[in-house]
Amino acid sequence: MGVGATLEYFSDILRSKKKKKKKLLQTVDLKVRMDCEGCELKIKNALSSLKGVKSVDINRKQHKASVTGYADAKKVLKKARSTGKKAELWPYVPYNLVAHPYAAQVYDKKAPSGYVRKSENTAITAMNPVEEQYTTMFSDDNPNACSIM
Repeated sequence: MGVGATLEYFSDILRSKKKKKKKLLQTVDLKVRMDCEGCELKIKNALSSLKGVKSVDINRKQHKASVTGYADAKKVLKKARSTGKKAELWPYVPYNLVAHPYAAQVYDKKAPSGYVRKSENTAITAMNPVEEQYTTMFSDDNPNACSIM
């Protein structure tokens, strides 16, 4: 083993110790109960004090806090809860992204306008054969559909 190979070996060892995982820039949306400007300011100051946070946007009407930066979502949620406020990750998605927005698992009266609750349950999007039969029976695409209407 030559001197060049030995130096290369040691430089690889030193480089591998210095490498850190790069965190990705992400936006974490939280639902935080806020009633007044004091609550809003308390949440904003707490979240902006986290390391790696670039910006904090608060929408008091929707009870939404958006944190943009290199901070982990779990740490952001923990910091929001440390203020004494009830906080959770933003549970809503835009209305037009859901196949059946009025299904029992998805529709939420407390959701802001234009939003419905997130649902990973795909069973609500699939119809059973009987439901499908009734749906197509009264469809405009079906030439043998009921003509009473």
